Amino acid sequence: MTSAAGEAPLWQPEPEPERVEAAAVTRFQRWAAGRYGAPADGGYAALHRWSVDELDTFWEAVADWFDVRFSTPYDAVLGDRTMPGAQWFPGATLNYAEHALRTADDPLRADTPALLYVDETQTQVSISWSELRRQTASLAAELRALGVTPGDRVSGYLPNIPQAVVAFLATAAVGAVWTSCAPDFGARSVLDRFQQVEPVVLFTVDGYRYGGKEHDRTSTVAELRSELPTLRAVVHIPLLGTDTPEGTLEWSVLTASDTEPVFEQVPFEHPLWVLYSSGTTGLPKAIVQSQGGILLEHFKQIGLHCDLGPDDRFFWYTSTGWMMWNFLVSGLLTGTTLVLYDGSPGYPDVQAQWRVAELTGATLFGTSAAYVMACRKADVHPGRDHDLSRVQCVATTGSPLPPDGFRWLHDEFTHTGADLWIASVSGGTDVCSCFAGAVPTLPVHIGELQAPCLGTDLQSWDPSGKPLTGEVGELVVTAPMPSMPVRFWNDPDGRRYHDSYFDMYPGVWRHGDWITLTDRGSVIIHGRSDSTLNRQGVRMGSADIYEAVERLPEIRESLVIGLEEPDGGYWMPLFVHLAEGATLDDELRDSIKRTIREDLSPRHVPDEVIEVPGIPHTLTGKRIEVPVKRLLQGTALSKAVNPGSVDNLELLRFYEELARDRH
Repeated sequence: MTSAAGEAPLWQPEPEPERVEAAAVTRFQRWAAGRYGAPADGGYAALHRWSVDELDTFWEAVADWFDVRFSTPYDAVLGDRTMPGAQWFPGATLNYAEHALRTADDPLRADTPALLYVDETQTQVSISWSELRRQTASLAAELRALGVTPGDRVSGYLPNIPQAVVAFLATAAVGAVWTSCAPDFGARSVLDRFQQVEPVVLFTVDGYRYGGKEHDRTSTVAELRSELPTLRAVVHIPLLGTDTPEGTLEWSVLTASDTEPVFEQVPFEHPLWVLYSSGTTGLPKAIVQSQGGILLEHFKQIGLHCDLGPDDRFFWYTSTGWMMWNFLVSGLLTGTTLVLYDGSPGYPDVQAQWRVAELTGATLFGTSAAYVMACRKADVHPGRDHDLSRVQCVATTGSPLPPDGFRWLHDEFTHTGADLWIASVSGGTDVCSCFAGAVPTLPVHIGELQAPCLGTDLQSWDPSGKPLTGEVGELVVTAPMPSMPVRFWNDPDGRRYHDSYFDMYPGVWRHGDWITLTDRGSVIIHGRSDSTLNRQGVRMGSADIYEAVERLPEIRESLVIGLEEPDGGYWMPLFVHLAEGATLDDELRDSIKRTIREDLSPRHVPDEVIEVPGIPHTLTGKRIEVPVKRLLQGTALSKAVNPGSVDNLELLRFYEELARDRH
């Protein structure tokens, strides 16, 4: 993805200087200049430089600006800055849920909406701040009555519904550790995640509605219950209206009482949740992020970068299995109303998300680059056909937004007279945040993310660790961020955590993306530099696919690749080496796709299943994924792989020929 260096900005926060003046990041900079020595002049670039040069001071200023309540004081902002293992705010105690529900204490806002929930029928349900606080307090008391204590794990097999938000907040209030999966995940995929963390409570639905159909999940829930022996309780949420199964608790009973909330004060680094992000081998990585780290990082991102406050309505199309759900819920921290949509992005047609924005009055519309490009291809006109007058910003993530996506969004809204801020952002489950993206006071250039985020020392490095400008390199972060994992679950010596991010450049976070930092300080994302599959923002390791597919007797071995395409698409072929006597006919293709859909995730069903004469390996027997990916992207064989490291170089010529045919 490229942008012409001399091309005029697509969008400017001017000519209305009051827009820049009114932005929270402008007010923060002016305030921090007087209180903490931040630069008063030089705009965002100077503020960002200060935020990474004076890391401790910057994060102390963030905590002060957002009035973070430390129930016991901290000894230092950054006790140890070594990565991995940086120690943030040692000595401090706090509670995330207490901050998320502070708006309920404001008598002028207590009865205004905290949550707006919409399903495929376009029925809208509003839950006030006071009601959200009451339900959270009631459920937290019930969790304590069930014996849930700080550090216990509480899991949710739930869609994007208000009950999921309440269950998470109650878990955080108790000091327990939240973890969730969307109900479109099959039992094996869920168990690969939940069995690692051994939850004591499971919140479930009887099913969900998607694409105009009801999907019953009672048998899957029964399997989860039988395969999670650590469960003390299962809570039933009758989304489809079924009776409460024997041995489960009813949601409505647990959230019925009217009691004052009790917020467990926990250390800053105390686990808040476990997210899952697959690498290329083994079980999904169980990433542990802290109450304090997420609190500060999300205050900064949502309050300063997204510029959201009490008058905003925050929509992002997501499921509970993606980190963007966790990010969306943190909109509560800034007193922002959340818009929750549970349904298909394309039902009854591709304009579904725009209808939700119109219905709810969303001011920040968050979606995927793939959705934007699908709308463009379908020749829909959201700005013309819907009242989107309240939308101030359209933000995209999951994959890079192509230049045509920028132009289409701009044109669709400009002809209505709207002044649309387009924010392409990029981060990761690993930090549950953005490395680069939205800045309300900077111009937007086609194909580019506006800038690295505050407090994020983002750089592009060549293989030797030399910083690059204007050239493609590895995305690295050279200083700690508060939301970096405190650890991985079941990784006692920290080796898997270390090997995931710090193997290439010791002491420096390598994320696994290719980026370019431009001369003007913007960022261009080129996609993954490793073989992790990133489909619709949900990352899954190739090992998950292999384990499922190779259980089929017809498959000897397989290889899966995910390719970001220039038009914003994502091509995910599955290459199969068949067992002797097997034939790749429509029946076997359907069987392969059904296995992945049911055992893993419908998002990761391959676009094509292609028979190959064999799967190439390294001399140590590891499947060669990244070189095949490079071949399919058009890289010459001589540059894509070291010939001396391959067990059968001739096999790679098949993929080289396939790439030639595609290009």
